[in-house]
Amino acid sequence: MRGRGERSASGLRVMAGPFVAPGPSGSAVRGRLKHLTAGDVRVLRLVGAHLGALASRDLKARCADGLAHCADAWAARKRGLTPLSSSRWAGALTKASHDQWALARRCQAAHIHGLEAGIRAVRHRLSLPVGERGSKRAPGGYRSAREWHAKSRRLAMLEARHAAAVADWRAGRVRVVRGGKRLANTRHHLTEAELTESRWRDGWKAERWFLAADGESGKRYGNETIRVTPDGEVSIKLPAPLAGLANAPHGRYVLASRVAFPHRGPEWADRVEANRAVAYRIDLDVGRGRWYVTASWRYPPAPAIPLASALAHGVIGVDTNADHLAAWRLDAHGNPLGKPRRFDFDLSGSADHRDAQVRHALSRLLNWAKSCGVAAIAVEDLDFTADKSREKHGRKRRFRQLISGMPTGRLRTRLTSMADATGITVIAVDPAYTSRWGAQHWQKPLTSKNRTITRHDAASIAIGRRAQGHPVRRRTAPPHTHQSDGCGHRTVQARPDALGREEPRPRISGPRTRCAPPGHGANAGDQHAQHRSGRAAEQESWQQDSLPLSL
Repeated sequence: MRGRGERSASGLRVMAGPFVAPGPSGSAVRGRLKHLTAGDVRVLRLVGAHLGALASRDLKARCADGLAHCADAWAARKRGLTPLSSSRWAGALTKASHDQWALARRCQAAHIHGLEAGIRAVRHRLSLPVGERGSKRAPGGYRSAREWHAKSRRLAMLEARHAAAVADWRAGRVRVVRGGKRLANTRHHLTEAELTESRWRDGWKAERWFLAADGESGKRYGNETIRVTPDGEVSIKLPAPLAGLANAPHGRYVLASRVAFPHRGPEWADRVEANRAVAYRIDLDVGRGRWYVTASWRYPPAPAIPLASALAHGVIGVDTNADHLAAWRLDAHGNPLGKPRRFDFDLSGSADHRDAQVRHALSRLLNWAKSCGVAAIAVEDLDFTADKSREKHGRKRRFRQLISGMPTGRLRTRLTSMADATGITVIAVDPAYTSRWGAQHWQKPLTSKNRTITRHDAASIAIGRRAQGHPVRRRTAPPHTHQSDGCGHRTVQARPDALGREEPRPRISGPRTRCAPPGHGANAGDQHAQHRSGRAAEQESWQQDSLPLSL
């Protein structure tokens, strides 16, 4: 597949082909632990604090190993944790440490790439004369000598950060904070966060607890460490130092509360009854004082649906914006049907509110697609990772905030998961020029006195047509001096195998402005009998017959 940075001979960016987005790799559901006794809360706190201390110690050892980590070192760490917990708890702790180190490593690589992009942008602008205007592809020079001097100092700072990050990357050093860096920095800004020191410390301790266990297929109810029965009974295998708190055989503690999973509950119950692996995590919401259980499991990889099969009944093109989704339904030939639809959402407020707004907008979109009988939704394969820096957009702070606020990753994840549950295929297309070409070829023709088409509505048509393999433009017009059907089909929707593409146009009643010669209508229905060069094909460009100059 060609990269997004390549350009054709005309200067346009080479676009990648559409592809079917992969479905969700797993699922997670959450249930609340209600009516816990004081003894249950005490045991959960003791187990979480004990295992959290072991997790911190193991993560420190894993970070110290760095790139020298191997399977023998992993086994040695697990053997050292087993007497202080259990064999399964030790496996869960070491795996969590390894996953956290790998995540920090990926974040470190992304940070290095971001610094490199910023350094390239600043160096380019510093190399230009002060006040030089930029182009559509590259920014110009800085506006004043003062700004040039400030950016030169920023370039030195970025280069220093890049050198330190590269040195850490080569040495295998990562920066990890158990409990979260943001919460750790909040300790120094309690007044702005409206927190007291005791309340912050309670949240800090709760975030550093460890109460998570991976599932294991073939074991009872899919998990031996944290076991949840089909009727909702929760029991925990206590670590060895806390085995005296057990209230059930084999060193287990059974909670008085029972958990229920309203979302995907039957699917979870089927896995539990079949003894298939289910991972559990128990956590405390300090602000509300509530305990929750999160169950998660993986899906086996499913074969991808062929692109042609997904587009057999048309497609719905969706243009993603900062506050709404613009959608339009297209038939199998790329023609827009009906009216455009708009699904608004508000991304202000808390994270839970933003997530609920996204889910609500996607639910309405999928319900509309299901009612239309469409089995595919086309979206842009957006990625603003390298486009959020102030080095690239300079003073355009509002634009940087706009693209940073667009929930591209959240929408993509939510849409693929929710569409898979409804049997709808998600098709990802290259986002190059969709808004520009959509407005150029579709916005004005579809606008009328009773309907105003926005730029985003036109972009949704361009997205849908690109998913179907059609060009974005509406028609291929013949030369102005010979605009007739003799030059072939002017529309670009019909393919050679489309039914009715070679049939004559319907007769229009009324006076005729020009007379047809005798016998002209004999071959009107057979486009191949016309005396002209080439067959009538919408994919072919119009060509005029070569004529000798002597005639």
